[in-house]
Amino acid sequence: MRRVGGGVPQSASTPSSSNATAVPAGKPQALPFLLTPQQGAAARTLLSYVAALPLPDPGQQLLAVVVAIRAARGGTGNLTGTDLSALRLGDPREVVDALRGLGWLMGDTIFSSDPVAPATPVTVPDLAREADHPLPFGKAVRSRVSGWTTRALSAKPVRKLPPAARLAALFAAAHSTSTLLGQIPPDLPEACRDALPDLLAKGFLAELADGRYRLDPQVGHLAGMRPPTAQEKAADPEAGTGTSTIVTPGFDFNAAAWTQWKDAATPALRRHAESVEYCALCALGPERVAMAFTLPPPRPSQQPSLDGRSQTAYKRWKDAHPDRGPQAAQFTVAFRAEHGHGPSFRQLCKGLGSRPDLREVNLFIVHRLVANGWLTSTDQVPWTLRPGPTAQDQGITLPQRRSSETTVPAARP
Repeated sequence: MRRVGGGVPQSASTPSSSNATAVPAGKPQALPFLLTPQQGAAARTLLSYVAALPLPDPGQQLLAVVVAIRAARGGTGNLTGTDLSALRLGDPREVVDALRGLGWLMGDTIFSSDPVAPATPVTVPDLAREADHPLPFGKAVRSRVSGWTTRALSAKPVRKLPPAARLAALFAAAHSTSTLLGQIPPDLPEACRDALPDLLAKGFLAELADGRYRLDPQVGHLAGMRPPTAQEKAADPEAGTGTSTIVTPGFDFNAAAWTQWKDAATPALRRHAESVEYCALCALGPERVAMAFTLPPPRPSQQPSLDGRSQTAYKRWKDAHPDRGPQAAQFTVAFRAEHGHGPSFRQLCKGLGSRPDLREVNLFIVHRLVANGWLTSTDQVPWTLRPGPTAQDQGITLPQRRSSETTVPAARP
């Protein structure tokens, strides 16, 4: 088997409710697995369902994966023009027409490029039936697999590759064990087989040979947690062992409670929360995102007090950033364009050159930027920093900025 750097991540685990991986002392941190074994099995069921459809083109199959998981419960899901363009399909109208040929119903509003346009309902008759349902997923499983799909398709090694390679990445991730070993499944579309070397060249795969592969550790959190075969266990005794614990002091993460919170949220608030949870660039574990959204976050509404040492650190940073107001506003615009959501206080201050460990100093920085109108945020909702009125007066705004009716609501469910 050819090896291209990397190797097995240093934490192999069976996820608990937090989907996190235990990290032995002295070994490098690995990102938490996004899926449990049950959810990984659901992901493989989804891919097999799409692979069996009479869709010969990988672009058609890729869109079918996204639509099917969103419509898995009840037969109807929502898709926006932004979702469609993010798939980089080449000829989106031709791809959509192919799905319509299967009887899938979607209006032409799906082609809208307006980021604030309402989502288009897409109906898949085959997924609306109650008996013999091809994707019998519960609410939590459907949501998790949908998020996993988004994260996998936007992973840095593959997000600019053609549809065949990104579909191959979904199959490769879904069919990997907790130690990132995988075997090419028999239902992998032929075009995807031809694209596997591209995944190796781009670093999505670390090894590929003789129908077997291993995910690169940088995308190891996408593994579908497939149970290892007897041969794999014999070759890698660590496969399928370990426990899963990430403990955040003062916060007890519960996956079911987090799903319930999102189900009770407004559609706009849920979309925002999941844009952070499934952001491939931030790569945060669900427990960190849940904690930020469900516990009261620090707000810059009252100016924090600084001790002498912190005052010195703030003055040093302030003197080094005479244009800090415009820089901060422009940073939020660039950050949102790349991530799909605003930065946290910590991400903003790190981007502006302040030390991430100086928490009180960073809160003070954000407070001053908000007080002077360079930044604003939606009260009590994290990751919503954006240009404030002073910045907007100088032409620093979010592209096609949403109106007050379409912004994330401040109220929590």
